[in-house]
Amino acid sequence: MIAIREYKIPSADSRPYICVEGPDGNLWFCESGASKIGKLDLTSMTFSEFATPTKESMPIGIIGAREDLWFCEKAANKIGRITLAGDITEFDLPTPKSGPDGIMFGPDGNVWFSMTETSRIGRITPAGDVTEYEDGIPRGCKPLSIVVRDGALWFSQAAGDHVGRITVDGVASGYPIPTRGSQPRAMTVHTDGSIWFVQTSANGLGRVDREGKITEHPVTTPEASLRGVATTADGDVWATENFANKIAHMAADGRMIGEYDIPTPNSGARCIAVTSKGRIFFTQHDSGSIGEVVRS
Repeated sequence: MIAIREYKIPSADSRPYICVEGPDGNLWFCESGASKIGKLDLTSMTFSEFATPTKESMPIGIIGAREDLWFCEKAANKIGRITLAGDITEFDLPTPKSGPDGIMFGPDGNVWFSMTETSRIGRITPAGDVTEYEDGIPRGCKPLSIVVRDGALWFSQAAGDHVGRITVDGVASGYPIPTRGSQPRAMTVHTDGSIWFVQTSANGLGRVDREGKITEHPVTTPEASLRGVATTADGDVWATENFANKIAHMAADGRMIGEYDIPTPNSGARCIAVTSKGRIFFTQHDSGSIGEVVRS
């Protein structure tokens, strides 16, 4: 049995986007509309919110890194760091209007992030020193999500018909997606080492195997507009269907297991994340809530 619970975020017009389990075991998320970083305590199921120093910063992506979390401020053109106590430090990016979006803790001990509007991948050290890479990355490809596999960073290219890869030395390459214009967005690393990603315009999920071969798996509901993807320890794949207002459930072989309605209409499902205890949460951008998929 599958049930979906919803938890309303206190701030009006919060517009939650990416969510992630923090080093403290709680769910942290970006409030892109309210310019805050939110935390949902997974024991008491209560919220805390922390405003970014820069107003209208539009925080988007967030990732936990050891004892704190790092996040992208897309409108402010900054990278932020927040402690578990809620103290925020911001770092300016050298290139104006770069549109930082996806973010990931890298295998080299630094934080890596996508620069959507300038088609670059950035790296920031714990001290705040920024390096930007553009060689080998197609211009106008709009990199978004970033994951780590085999000691390198892999990233989706929302406008580039490729999945990109960049080493910690800044050497970039790409793997073509069979369906052109599929608009790859969110990515996740599966328990078998493959990478799964949503194809927002192709109405399906893509899979990159160890050799870089890409296969595609459609979802049942037409024009569902997939946005987020995550995998559970049992190998199943879960995704958000923004337009369909559903949560999709797929087996590792691409077989559709089910699609589950979100109680609030037009909730704007975006990111989906699995905690270390196996709980599944997703953000509801348009209704200002955090959803939870409960399996029994």
